[in-house]
Amino acid sequence: MLRNLLQGACLVSTLVLALSGCDSNPERVEVLSGPTMGSTYTIKYVFNASTPASDAVGVEVQSILDEVDRQMSTYRLDSDIARFNQSPANTCLPMPQPVLDLAQYGYELSRSSDGAFDLTLGPLLNLWGFGPQARAKHVPSAADIAKAKTQIGYQHVRVVGNQLCKDADVQVEFNSIAAGYTVDRISERFTELNIDSYMIEVTGELIAKGRKPDGSPWRIALEQPLGDGQRVIQRVLEIDGYGINTSGDYRNYFEENGVRFSHTIDPQVGAPISHRLASVTVVDPSALHADGLGTVLLVLGPERGLAFAEERKIAAFFVMRDGEGFATQVSSEFSRMFPEGGH
Repeated sequence: MLRNLLQGACLVSTLVLALSGCDSNPERVEVLSGPTMGSTYTIKYVFNASTPASDAVGVEVQSILDEVDRQMSTYRLDSDIARFNQSPANTCLPMPQPVLDLAQYGYELSRSSDGAFDLTLGPLLNLWGFGPQARAKHVPSAADIAKAKTQIGYQHVRVVGNQLCKDADVQVEFNSIAAGYTVDRISERFTELNIDSYMIEVTGELIAKGRKPDGSPWRIALEQPLGDGQRVIQRVLEIDGYGINTSGDYRNYFEENGVRFSHTIDPQVGAPISHRLASVTVVDPSALHADGLGTVLLVLGPERGLAFAEERKIAAFFVMRDGEGFATQVSSEFSRMFPEGGH
């Protein structure tokens, strides 16, 4: 859904192969990319005399990605959160500070949204075929849904000092916010490395800051939620110092008996969302916050989601299904940041 539009910059690959015409320019755009979190990352930053070379930056980035994987991956049994998930009810385990921070943020987001967000959603995701322990995508029985709902509940997890505790046999997964957190971590590290112009994208979560060598801003395209590989640009935003998340129901889904079931589960219902909101884009100084808020607004739907965004001054761009096409609506904060007719 998010696609960076680079114009007027000489791109350099991770092998630092300069394209012709870049030699006379003291600044150039370096590109780093690779696999992560079951998907990919792409980083573009402006290299100049005060910034590290791309190989050194690549080492820094990989170090952060490896740390996040060791701490938060639910796809490896030896991660910190996997150890917590394997522990029985009524236990507390010491956890790294990032795990505690994300658990606390997830709890606060759950409480403020009346449970529209829930880090313990794993059993329902697996049941519907979208989780790490999922089998086949299918519509489960009402009895199976009811049983899975007894195995979730954000209120059963709490942070106590340097420990993560649970009073029920629930499991925590950070897949809904880990990428946004990772983007913020890399952004913070770039500031320490004197890199002040960049676009960082991790599995679709993104932040951009500064300007490219030709003075132009980083431009991010919002696409219509068409799916099936179709790409139609709906809006282009000029971003400087903000993270962006686009959450939608159109990429990861299955159909059964003519009905679409997306990977976005409403914890209260125990089933995929069924309203007409197809996607929502959130812009926030923190990619982590944009990531979490995007999920909340998508679960809440167009009416409740817009009310939530207005109450909390969230910059949000909503795309609803409307017959054979789409209708859009924006929050007041989004309209203030990106006036119609401008970028």
